Amino acid sequence: MKNKILLILIISVFILNGCAVVFQKGRRSDIEKIETLKEELQSLKHAREVLKSRLAEELKDQQVRLNMAEKGLVITFVAEVLFNSGKAKIREDSKPILDKVARILKEEVPDNNIGVEGHTDNIPIKHSGWDSNWELSAQRALSVLYYLESEGVNPRRLSAIGHGPYKPVASNDTEKGRQLNRRVEIVILPKAMTKIEPKDTDTAYPEEELK
Repeated sequence: MKNKILLILIISVFILNGCAVVFQKGRRSDIEKIETLKEELQSLKHAREVLKSRLAEELKDQQVRLNMAEKGLVITFVAEVLFNSGKAKIREDSKPILDKVARILKEEVPDNNIGVEGHTDNIPIKHSGWDSNWELSAQRALSVLYYLESEGVNPRRLSAIGHGPYKPVASNDTEKGRQLNRRVEIVILPKAMTKIEPKDTDTAYPEEELK
């Protein structure tokens, strides 16, 4: 099973980088790429073990979940741990948990990009003031992003997106399922998915290339 996940992750990284997944037997460049990806995945596994150790209490209480997925190492928070119902302001009592995560992001995976994804259940919003679950999920993701930045995580590494109710992990027909769907995911991406950005985006492209 572990080998299967490893293979899926390697192929996913190639696809997300726009590379054709065609490996030729004995070709040195392909072998080197695979070895590099294996090393990166080992780095993510190490980060997972550190997270398991430092978030042992939260994992035991099921406030936080860890999962090695195709997109990378996913740290999942049930929304109620971070936010009050219908709100996007981070609860004060949850900040120590995010502090632990921020420290690991800086110390254990300092070169990996981080995606923050907000999710909700499918119950329409009525009284919270948001126009939609989509808006709420996006604002919650941004709240976590801003907090990680305030704790010293380089903003160039961070991105946020709100999925609303459109990527559930459980059935919305039960309260337990809806609770699982109301979540925020912090995704540590493999380094191979990190794009090198120009230092000065205002002069990244010559004027003639934009005509």
